[in-house]
Amino acid sequence: MDEQILKLQNGSDIRGVALEGVEGESVNLTPSIANRIGQAFAQWLSARTKKKAGQLRVGVGMDSRISGQNLMVAVSAGIMSQGVDVQCCGLATTPAMFMSIIFEQSHFDGSVMITASHLPFNRNGIKFFTKDGGLESSDIKEILRIAQDKSEAAVDVSEEKNFDLIYLYARHLRAAIMNGVDNSQRPLEGLKIIVDAGNGAGGFFAEKVLKPLGANIEGSQFLEPDGRFPNHIPNPENKEAMEAIRQAVLANHADLGLIFDTDVDRMSAVLDNGDEINRDAIIAMISAILAPNNKGATIITDSVTSDRLTYFLENVLGLNHLRYMRGYKNVINKQKELCADGVNAPLAMETSGHGALKDNYFLDDGAFLAVQLVIALAKAAKEGKKLQSLIEKLPPPGEELELRFKIGCEDFKEYGKGVLAAFAERARDAGCEMPNSFEGVRISFKGGPEADGAEGWMLLRLSLHDPVMPLNIEGTAPGSLEKIKHVASLLLQGFDKLDMSVLN
Repeated sequence: MDEQILKLQNGSDIRGVALEGVEGESVNLTPSIANRIGQAFAQWLSARTKKKAGQLRVGVGMDSRISGQNLMVAVSAGIMSQGVDVQCCGLATTPAMFMSIIFEQSHFDGSVMITASHLPFNRNGIKFFTKDGGLESSDIKEILRIAQDKSEAAVDVSEEKNFDLIYLYARHLRAAIMNGVDNSQRPLEGLKIIVDAGNGAGGFFAEKVLKPLGANIEGSQFLEPDGRFPNHIPNPENKEAMEAIRQAVLANHADLGLIFDTDVDRMSAVLDNGDEINRDAIIAMISAILAPNNKGATIITDSVTSDRLTYFLENVLGLNHLRYMRGYKNVINKQKELCADGVNAPLAMETSGHGALKDNYFLDDGAFLAVQLVIALAKAAKEGKKLQSLIEKLPPPGEELELRFKIGCEDFKEYGKGVLAAFAERARDAGCEMPNSFEGVRISFKGGPEADGAEGWMLLRLSLHDPVMPLNIEGTAPGSLEKIKHVASLLLQGFDKLDMSVLN
């Protein structure tokens, strides 16, 4: 029994090192292992759907990573070895692979995406979908458990059928834009919208979605798939990536810039004046688009969103803000739970750019979120307005800082829980205001003596998978960041297994 294969689990995904080239990182996701995982998925899917293997159809796609082709072939071979009909979707996106289950033209029973999102070139991974969406952590554990007992299956994949999923998916997105604007064939005529795909799988959005609808896409960059990612990390959270699209927008006098991660389940944007629409701002923008048709609805976010976002959602838009937990699956599952209970929760979104719409199968789809921005831009242009008018009442951001304290012991989760308990008790004793938090300990500062007049907030939490305690701080008044940082150092004194050198 191969115990190492279980270590490939990363929450609700599979992640591993697929290529040599980075010192200290040994390959642990090989084609042979991918083959066994493919076999296991076929067996698991047959049991889940209660269909015989010969009745199943599964689509397999990949992002632009240079290890993707070999892993895609290996996974396909593993699935085919169980008697399942496999359709090769080639270069695709994670959301498109889910939609392959929905589209009438494909209507697969399950799908597989070879991707490691924004991770470095040597990494890769596997995501799975059924009609219910992405798999849960418990499902991944079961698939890997089954794969432990498998041996590589030699199968001729030349019989694998090719399916042009991106053509179908792009047509779906174009239809959404046409329906959302004015039902004309070229609703984006006169608008310049540029895309930065970071050499991932998102280049199609410029060429196959925007351009056919009349948009000027000149100035779009890094659209060519290149798994070495030679220009910048394809990650909307990366400062260099955001600066790249910002400069492109300004240099080309574009009305809007869109940037995607490698597999296009995340996105952020840049306005015509160079303002970055990411983190709090992208959640605020999408919420403002949804608000007119969702009065009093609940917007679910991760735990590190700011107080300014809460103010905007609740006091400006008339919505409710549920600040939940980190992890895109966590916020989406909470959204599903609330909707099942009769609560209108049209959006669940992380500051990372993962965002799921209730009206889009609860799918975190960066391209579909981009569609919402494009529709809003076209409508605003017809009214002589700017897209930024939607969030003009969002308070400006404060000074932000994230510190990551490493935990130097084996039982890091228990140690971290002890730190959080003591941190909370000390904060209460110091008279700090502590709003309800689903994750970690959050403290708000409103100019009181407990932090020398500081204004802002901080959140201390325990990483889901790593021996690390992240501390997020935002100061909303001059000098507040350092004052809040000082309070954190006092509340964390005496924990000898916690490396707080980053506070210095």
